[in-house]
Amino acid sequence: MKYEEALKDLDEIVQKMERNEYGIDELTTQLKKAKELIKECKDKLTKTDEDIKKILDDEK
Repeated sequence: MKYEEALKDLDEIVQKMERNEYGIDELTTQLKKAKELIKECKDKLTKTDEDIKKILDDEK
């Protein structure tokens, strides 16, 4: 999944939570999904940061 897609899915979950659109059973499932999406986004950002640093270091 692309970063932008994960962020969009996460945003949808948050908006629905804020509007109380999830029942108690679905809330747990969606919270777990949100946690996975957050981890995926963080991992992608960390990898991108490492790649950028490596590229810049290689130019020195």
